[in-house]
Amino acid sequence: MKAFLNLRGQGESLRQLGVWLLLVTPVAVLAGSASALFLWALERVTSLRFELPWLLFLLPVGGALVAGLYQAFGGPAERGTNLLLEELHQPGGGVPGRLAPLIFVTTLLTHLVGGSAGREGTAVQMGGGLAASFMAAFRVHEQHRRMLLLAGVAAGFGSVFGTPLAGAVFAMEVRTIGRPRFEALVPCLLAGLVGDLTCSAWGIQHAHYAVAAVVPSARFGLGHLDLLLLGKVLVAGVIFGLVAGLFAELTHAVQQQFKQRVTRAWLRPVLGGLLLLGLTYAVGTRAYLGLGVSSPNPGDVTIRSCFDVGGATTWSWLWKLGFTALTLGSGFKGGEVTPLFFIGAALGHVLGQVLGAPVDLLAGLGFVAVFAGASNTPLACTLMGLELFGAEPAPYLAVACFLAYRFSGQAGIYGAQRVAIGKQSEHDLPEEKTLAELRQRPAGERSGPP
Repeated sequence: MKAFLNLRGQGESLRQLGVWLLLVTPVAVLAGSASALFLWALERVTSLRFELPWLLFLLPVGGALVAGLYQAFGGPAERGTNLLLEELHQPGGGVPGRLAPLIFVTTLLTHLVGGSAGREGTAVQMGGGLAASFMAAFRVHEQHRRMLLLAGVAAGFGSVFGTPLAGAVFAMEVRTIGRPRFEALVPCLLAGLVGDLTCSAWGIQHAHYAVAAVVPSARFGLGHLDLLLLGKVLVAGVIFGLVAGLFAELTHAVQQQFKQRVTRAWLRPVLGGLLLLGLTYAVGTRAYLGLGVSSPNPGDVTIRSCFDVGGATTWSWLWKLGFTALTLGSGFKGGEVTPLFFIGAALGHVLGQVLGAPVDLLAGLGFVAVFAGASNTPLACTLMGLELFGAEPAPYLAVACFLAYRFSGQAGIYGAQRVAIGKQSEHDLPEEKTLAELRQRPAGERSGPP
């Protein structure tokens, strides 16, 4: 009671809240506006790609342009989201302001010519880059810099998907695996909400996916849960995690092979573009190019179609995984998350049919769970599922996301993520290592001490 009535402490909290509002609001407005512009432009270039099919043959040219822009202007900005994570862990190197325009332009180029990439990386990097520019322009005190950088990440993520709560927690959770740090949760929540409201105020409409209510059966129902369905979700969650780990490892392996075998940076996406062209014609469909959210071609597998019975083939998820790993691994730019949504929804669709579970529910679980396993952010992804699909499937969402996180192994799409607690060992590591550093160690040593 005495601590509660500490007026000086409460006054300090109010003062701090005022400072957060003053600093976070302009950064979030900038990030939300950037996301709105990006989503509008992305829709335009995607429509143009469908209208002009011959643009696909410019994949090698687009790759050369992307590499050329980063070679000329990139510098440290080429590390993208990993640069932001490095700065959050050890401030000092700085985030260049050119990070935002570079990722904006190069992601649009990637999508214009048909690269299989996403948008989360772009939004997060734009949010972080704009936050860095704001801090430099207004000479923000050093004690607020990490908080504002986190706020930029939260605003970018929350506004580009329309999930402000997930954006706030993602910014807190993505830094260190096994030990989320929530000291800046309030400013990140403010940033996520303001960024999302700003993006919506510009007239941007986010995609919506419907998951029907789950009614527990009379035989296996227990309260609001269907125990038989829960067992099926347990199986699916393990598989989602294995596929998430596969995606992360394959993407890094492709990137490593290109770097080792092709010394000229501009040539890597050129060769990647040629391979994507060949793969497209080998598969016989363009459904696995671009975002994959929707398509004017009725026969294409899309994220939307995965929520309907018969909307995906048995191996749709694997094809999208391969297309995306090749696109990003060869040097094209964009995010991993929307392709992970596609992979997860298509895989969930198949598992729903195999396990005899509702296809729309399993597609929704895969949508967020594969991302949870690949990004090592199960709490943020559970919240994302609640924001996208409602509270009805909450227990199944949590089970799928946390199991996927557990079974994805010590892998992840962000090499600069630090590991505090090994997933298999459940012990603190003697020294926090990044995923990139752990990847260089023998496989038996990656989980930490016994």
